[in-house]
Amino acid sequence: MVFTSTTFLYGFLPAFLLLYALTPRLARALLLAAASFVFYGWWKPQYVVLLLASSALDYVLGGRIAAARARGGSGRRWLWLSVAANLGLLGWFKYANFGAASLRALLQSLGCAGDFAWTEVVLPVGISFYTFQTMSYSIDLYRGEVEPSRSFVDFLCYVSMFPQLVAGPIVRYSVVEHELRHRRHSAAAFAAGVLFLQVGLAKKLLLADALAPLANHCFGQSEPSQLGPVLAWLGVLAYAYQIYFDFSGYSDMAIGLGLMLGFHFPINFDAPYRSASITEFWRRWHISLSTWLRDYLYVPLGGNRHGSLRTYANLLLTMLLGGLWHGAAWNFVAWGGYQGLWLVLERLAGKRPLYSALPAALRIAITFVVVLAGWVWFRARDLGHAVAYLAAMGGAGSDGSGSAGSAMSAASAANPMPETMPWLELGLAAAITWTLPTSQRLVARRHPLFVLLLQGLFVFAALHLRHTPHAPPFLYFRF
Repeated sequence: MVFTSTTFLYGFLPAFLLLYALTPRLARALLLAAASFVFYGWWKPQYVVLLLASSALDYVLGGRIAAARARGGSGRRWLWLSVAANLGLLGWFKYANFGAASLRALLQSLGCAGDFAWTEVVLPVGISFYTFQTMSYSIDLYRGEVEPSRSFVDFLCYVSMFPQLVAGPIVRYSVVEHELRHRRHSAAAFAAGVLFLQVGLAKKLLLADALAPLANHCFGQSEPSQLGPVLAWLGVLAYAYQIYFDFSGYSDMAIGLGLMLGFHFPINFDAPYRSASITEFWRRWHISLSTWLRDYLYVPLGGNRHGSLRTYANLLLTMLLGGLWHGAAWNFVAWGGYQGLWLVLERLAGKRPLYSALPAALRIAITFVVVLAGWVWFRARDLGHAVAYLAAMGGAGSDGSGSAGSAMSAASAANPMPETMPWLELGLAAAITWTLPTSQRLVARRHPLFVLLLQGLFVFAALHLRHTPHAPPFLYFRF
């Protein structure tokens, strides 16, 4: 089940909210956990067993860690068992196919038969997110930063909570530890949650989905040089706005649903494209992941505590693994390496961009171009395709005179152009990205004009959904 579906908006959510309001407070955690399993199992019911088993294992191991610490020990062996189980689970479902494909390619390059039998492993939705959540619980217990969950139902509620289960934000146990037991429900928080939900729905359906056909067409070309530089740039620009409004829209909806239930989830985006450096970009983009990588990977590796060379190596390794977290493909590793290299270069320059002498507007513009080039590695189907697409952006393979109009006439049947170019959506996406306050600031202010406009957009999005009941899934579902 997805948020942008008629089943969720007109069936599951109203029914659940009514039951939640009628349920005694002491039983609401159980209801939320049960509803979350229904929500998650709507896609493939068998993966509910996997989620339940993962939660039970970490609950038991967390208790062992806490008990060992209470006796004066460290609980390290239980921690390592938890980390190994979570990484093993994630590694099998997310990287087994990648490993098999890489092994097949290696064997073939060595002249050996690489056609061994292999059954494709299906990736469970949300596994990247809930394994990171349960790992952070075990690590924080080991560090003495949280108390063990007193109730398995509360822990199930934490792990499986449907608002942020399948695509984040990655919520740490310490953030909701108190609210799992003592939630306060208020009309003001519920109203703010509704506004967040409406903002996220509008972002996803009216902007991200409208820009998707252009991005899909451009990145779907087997020969990107056929696009010409103009359309190649428009394609990556469309994808940059698509992934931002798609993912930040999901995060807004998750935050809103959390508020409606009495939980305060962390903000996941803070106008990332307005960053003046890549270092700043990673403080503003997918904040729950970047802080997770910092606290549970970069710092344990040594952070910046062991000299400059070790710091640079730690930065690069953290981003390489962060890239691999996003997907089992070499282009994701390349994207992580690209981001890590820029962070290292900025660290060498004193935590400033290489173009720090330029005016602020130019620094932001250059950083955005650097981010756009990074999205090519992220969106392309493989390394070779990414290189070809970047070359197309630079005019390679064309006479440099390619225009959007001429390129449209060469659209392929497999990746058709939208019937009309989404100029309006591109303009709106740019205007919102570069001029408007962030969702959290708009919701906090609740200006009457904003609220009124949002109601109109919500009605428009809801009507759009009725005519297209099978909206494209959120991009981060694949991660």
